[in-house]
Amino acid sequence: MLAVGPGAYRPRASKVDAVTAALDLTADPVDLTRALVDIASPSREEAEIAGAVHTALASVVAGFTGPAAGRTELVRDGHRVLARTSRGLPTRVVLAGHLDTVPVADNVPCRLTGEGADQVLHGCGTVDMKSGDAVFLHLFATLADSAELAHDLTLVLYDCEEIEATANGLGFLERTHRDWLTGDVAILGEPTGGLIEAGCQGTLRIRVHARGTRAHSARSWLGDNAVHRLAPVLAALERYGPRSVDIDGCVYREGLQAVRMSAGVAGNTVPDEAWLDVNFRFAPDRHTDAALAHALDALGLTAAGPVPAGGEPPRDPGLYWELTDLSPGALPGLGAPAAAELVRAAGGRVRAKYGWTDVSRFAALGVPAVNLGPGDPGLAHTRDEHCPATQITEVAEVLRAYLTTSG
Repeated sequence: MLAVGPGAYRPRASKVDAVTAALDLTADPVDLTRALVDIASPSREEAEIAGAVHTALASVVAGFTGPAAGRTELVRDGHRVLARTSRGLPTRVVLAGHLDTVPVADNVPCRLTGEGADQVLHGCGTVDMKSGDAVFLHLFATLADSAELAHDLTLVLYDCEEIEATANGLGFLERTHRDWLTGDVAILGEPTGGLIEAGCQGTLRIRVHARGTRAHSARSWLGDNAVHRLAPVLAALERYGPRSVDIDGCVYREGLQAVRMSAGVAGNTVPDEAWLDVNFRFAPDRHTDAALAHALDALGLTAAGPVPAGGEPPRDPGLYWELTDLSPGALPGLGAPAAAELVRAAGGRVRAKYGWTDVSRFAALGVPAVNLGPGDPGLAHTRDEHCPATQITEVAEVLRAYLTTSG
């Protein structure tokens, strides 16, 4: 079955045809990574790469003659591309990755250095996460119709992951293609250096508003300095001792940090307004309500007034807080049979995921999810983003072994 989703975007054939020739999904994933990197796709500009991927997948699916023939769906919904087999295999594995990158920084097209085992791919997306996408596309193209496949496959490639959560393409699919996100385990191709990174931390941001009274600094006793009112909050941050918690053998370290602030009117004026943004990264054993309560208590803000959504803090002198971002964490979920099999296939190399990723979205849907992809996450979003070719090959080999092994 070959289907096109409602409202599908159809880019100009001439532009897509020019790049589609480079997308040989059955080729070496290293070469496929290079081809994907050469199609610049910063967030909100994924039309070209989504069109090229969809066209290449359609060609592959049309050529199926084995057990996946007539049992494979392909959908293009905007800049999101989905494919899945329905072969009646006992379990289903979701392979999910985002097609967008951060803005290009003079690092496209892809550039190679080294040879053989020392070959390195340089360019925007080599780490985050076109190398992971290339591995997933290659595995779907070469295994979906193979008698070796032990799990039905769902491939989910989406847009706008690198920008605000409200634009995230996976969140869009939760509303339009919810059934495509179900499975026994989901694997996200985020960069992990080839290790399994399980679960993810939750994140919240609080903006602490301080109100005071403006005055000339030469007559400061007539004023109430809003910046000074933030001093107890900053002192609390300095004293804060972050918790480390072990969940399923993965250690998550929490962190409460000031990340941004603004204040000041003029060089001779006591400011009457100031604000401070605080980010709390919390272990996935905390529910969002408990995480917020902990952060407010740690900052000494339990008695401060909350600012309603879309509202403004009162003018009366004092401290007020506003919740500006909140996303739950995701437990490792390594006890699920399909996830445990993946850990075995990866040689037991597992660690906690620091930071927030879309595994949280799958966990909220009841699907165990992990991160596994090539590339050093510390190089993501950098001008010198680069990935060793050997890591791309190794991740492809680990996942091929897993996908062709029955539990």
